[in-house]
Amino acid sequence: QFSDTGSRKEHVKVTSESKPGFLERLSETSGGMLMGLVTFLLSFYVLFTNEGRALRTARSLDEGLSLVIPLDTIHSVSQQNEGRLVHLAGALSTSKPLFDPSYGLSIQAVKLKRNVEMYQWVEYEDSTEYEENGEIKKETKYSYNTEWKSEVVNSRNFDREIGHKNPSAMAVESFTAVSPNVQVGSFVLSKGLVDKIDDFKQLSLSNLEDPHADVTRGGDYFYHSENPRRPEVGDLRVSFFYAGLSGDDPHLGSADKVTVVARQRGNQLVAYHTKSGEVLQILYPGDLSVEEVFQKEHESNTMKTWALRAAGWLAMFVGISLMTRIFYTLVDWFPVVRDLVNIGLKAFAFCVASSLSLLTISLGWLFYRPLWALLIALLSVVPIVVAKSRVPPKKQQ
Repeated sequence: QFSDTGSRKEHVKVTSESKPGFLERLSETSGGMLMGLVTFLLSFYVLFTNEGRALRTARSLDEGLSLVIPLDTIHSVSQQNEGRLVHLAGALSTSKPLFDPSYGLSIQAVKLKRNVEMYQWVEYEDSTEYEENGEIKKETKYSYNTEWKSEVVNSRNFDREIGHKNPSAMAVESFTAVSPNVQVGSFVLSKGLVDKIDDFKQLSLSNLEDPHADVTRGGDYFYHSENPRRPEVGDLRVSFFYAGLSGDDPHLGSADKVTVVARQRGNQLVAYHTKSGEVLQILYPGDLSVEEVFQKEHESNTMKTWALRAAGWLAMFVGISLMTRIFYTLVDWFPVVRDLVNIGLKAFAFCVASSLSLLTISLGWLFYRPLWALLIALLSVVPIVVAKSRVPPKKQQ
């Protein structure tokens, strides 16, 4: 079946295969068990190392807060602060503007990004499976639409390339230019600090002229197209983004201000290594006090810690589910029994994953906070106790 609605095209393909036998399903389950074992073991590593990392980071931040020295001025370098952790805030500055000569564009900023998109065919799949006459049938609906994409879409992988062929490369490439010398007052920022300046904003092109005869400006894009309103496959559009405005601009405003906490080395701001082995090299947009900077860092550490805890628990749950899947395979011929076993296996995986996750977290705290580690270890028994209490007692003989 084939239909064409504007630039969107669709067709449906139906494939069938014989229903897998018991041995074949058992073999697939065995492969899943191996993958589950790897995921299960990986979850222990994620959970255990995450706790140590979180506690080391918290200690490093506390150490940094107790040692940091707010600078009175950013326009002179004091030798008394050599090698010490300092806090300063000020406007960004760069020695030279960043250029893109191909489009006649320049801006005084820390970073300038050229983003190139090509109008291409994109394939989407929507599959459904059903059983019919003892066979497993898979109905796949393929739809094709033309869209602007930053990456080249390989049309050779399409189910139907005929009529949906994309160019193999873009005539114009994307790139990001970074200023080689970024300063706040008299202090030069290290590469690690410059990397943290990534709040990109789209650059308005309303004040620029068309750079070439074959390039047309429309809104905030340069189009390589005969008709930007009705682009064809292979046409390009180019947009620009900047981060860290480092000079006063009549259209964009004043230079961006940043707050930095780092080690002073001469007139450079570089990474500070704490006694816990962590690195302090902090940069935030805006003018923040010392307390505000370290509060944000503690909040970021907390969010990262809980995200990795959730990821570790999920990996353990999935691993246990895959390893116990064989019990479901053994009874999947019986619908009612199969559903009950499936519910029981998920409950088992949930309880065991919760208990083992808490136990692993407690081991991660053992070397740092033994009392909390003991409390969490005791808490890890709760899911098992709750699950056991749900089992009805045996009738007395």
